[in-house]
Amino acid sequence: MNIFVSNLGYSFSTEDLTELFATYGSVESARVITDKFTKQSRGFGFVEMPDEAAATKAIKDLNGTMQDGRSIKVMEARPKEEKSTYSNRW
Repeated sequence: MNIFVSNLGYSFSTEDLTELFATYGSVESARVITDKFTKQSRGFGFVEMPDEAAATKAIKDLNGTMQDGRSIKVMEARPKEEKSTYSNRW
């Protein structure tokens, strides 16, 4: 299951995100999204957990908890929308 995590502190790292979710089960991947120019965290990230039950428990338990001084939001990620190469503005 792909999990979206928002309202992360700017010092929160990918390693921190992995450790946070690893207490609930196997973490296939975790990534804090960073600005491509400044390399600073953009305040959100994604975690991929192969076990649906563990992922659901992590979402339930971690949503609204304080991490790095902020109340984080945790939810199942929505599929990425494909960008259209054709603009229908005319």
